[in-house]
Amino acid sequence: MNRKKQASAAAIVEVVIETPKGSRNKYAYDPTKKAFKLSKVLAEGMMFPYDFGFVPSTKAADGDPLDVLVLMDEPTFPGCMLDCGLIGVMEAEQEEEGKMVRNDRLIAVATQSLRYADVKHVRDLNDTVLKQIEAFFVNYQKLRNVELRILGRRGPEGALEILRKATEQKHAA
Repeated sequence: MNRKKQASAAAIVEVVIETPKGSRNKYAYDPTKKAFKLSKVLAEGMMFPYDFGFVPSTKAADGDPLDVLVLMDEPTFPGCMLDCGLIGVMEAEQEEEGKMVRNDRLIAVATQSLRYADVKHVRDLNDTVLKQIEAFFVNYQKLRNVELRILGRRGPEGALEILRKATEQKHAA
């Protein structure tokens, strides 16, 4: 796990932002071109609730790098690399080519954040905010005619377990 560092209370990971908070444009990193590309535009009235990116050198169950929703004070930009503390994971599965595939989203706090500095576990967040984040992902996929099911939430230990698996999966490939 060369990208993961240990902190006293939480795992610190490097996250590359693909899509900043407040954006209707969904960007995706294209590793073959080593550039960010516009992948889609969200429906009118929808926007990313927080910065959204991935953990480099990981491979999630859906074949992509592990997704991360990053809580911080202000939006960044595509390609910005941040150190983030893992606070939990939103476990989910979504329909891909007629079958359900895991597509979890880690939830993290940027280490530079002032507003979220005291958030160490998903349970530290307002439950309404968490439900709204889950609803965003469900509705975002629904508008693309893709079913997404939220399976549950786990804390930092669950996030770290998923990160370990995704790192091992990348190195096994």
